[in-house]
Amino acid sequence: QVQLVESGGGLVQPGGSLRLSCAASERTFARYAMGWFRQVPGKEREFVATISSSGDNSNYGDSVKGRFTISRDAVKTVYLQMNSLKPEDTAVYYCALGLNVYKFISWGQGTQVTVSS
Repeated sequence: QVQLVESGGGLVQPGGSLRLSCAASERTFARYAMGWFRQVPGKEREFVATISSSGDNSNYGDSVKGRFTISRDAVKTVYLQMNSLKPEDTAVYYCALGLNVYKFISWGQGTQVTVSS
């Protein structure tokens, strides 16, 4: 069972930045696509960003394009750099490990991001 552990969430003012990290226990991490999703209570989970196993290809949800950047290292960690944060970015953020960028098979426990003044 792959374990994914997110960190880096917290409270930030509008316009501020946060960097989320997700560490995977999977030793073959480099073979898998990774993604970030978010969810607000009472709403469906929303796609944020995905990155291919090689790191060469990434995709973003329309609401975060130009503000968020997904990246990964070759060992076990995927990152989400979030800039120009807005109150509507407030959510629990989850990382996910995927067979490809369309099929995710393992999920982290989530980290809370709150954007508020």
